[in-house]
Amino acid sequence: MSDSQREFLYTRDDFDFLRKISNEHSGILVPDDKFDMFYSRLSKRLRLHGLSNFKEYCQYLKDNPDKEFTEFINAVTTNLTSFFREKHHFEYVKDTIIPEVLKRNSAKKTIRVWSAGCSTGEEPYSIAMTLLENIPSGWDVKILATDLDTNVLQTAATGIYTNDRVEGLPNKTIERWFKKGTGKNAVKVRVNPALQALIQFKQLNLMQDWPMKNNFDFIFCRNVLIYFDRDTKEQLAQKYGRFLAIGSHLFIGHSESLNQLDTCFDLIGNTIYKKIK
Repeated sequence: MSDSQREFLYTRDDFDFLRKISNEHSGILVPDDKFDMFYSRLSKRLRLHGLSNFKEYCQYLKDNPDKEFTEFINAVTTNLTSFFREKHHFEYVKDTIIPEVLKRNSAKKTIRVWSAGCSTGEEPYSIAMTLLENIPSGWDVKILATDLDTNVLQTAATGIYTNDRVEGLPNKTIERWFKKGTGKNAVKVRVNPALQALIQFKQLNLMQDWPMKNNFDFIFCRNVLIYFDRDTKEQLAQKYGRFLAIGSHLFIGHSESLNQLDTCFDLIGNTIYKKIK
């Protein structure tokens, strides 16, 4: 997009300021090719506040961090997800992890899972379906689902999706776990309350303190590490390791790797890692 086509004056200095504070807050690296994305995502914030250019928006953000910062982060955070994305991960949970956990936790009958970077909720709901379909009744199952973006967390907590989000799922899955809307809501589905009952949605900035106290049986942190530099990736992997017992698993995204990082994990499958020390 050329400068003459833009509604608001937007300079490289504006972009550098905005991506610098985004990085300082979230640790997310913002490459040069996100210049136009920042403009398109943030223009609505300028309209909302009646601002005439991005320099004014940068000043507004500096002057009103309590009011605007969360909205700014929500706007520039990318959220892309789907139900049972990277299906092999859920097959591994079903075939390998659940039998291990049922044996390991047979006395206390608890399962604890963390979906870090849960976006609009499809990932934790997919985990919940996998667990409920393959675990005997009487087990205490809890899933923590966290994200930086408060808007996507709100969507996730409602459990309401448009029909296109469940296209491609087996009919038996849709029939068991989703209720189709009627009337004006005929284009939507709602997840089964039994899934929602297992999941706690919370905002969490991975660059700040993690308030959790107990270990998890496995952690999904997919398509999150890709946004960070090498040192931050290593630090995050080490922190995840502190919340997993030896032999427990960490799942990362299809384009991510812990290769050449100093971590407590070994690669044992396609972007599936096991804590070994």
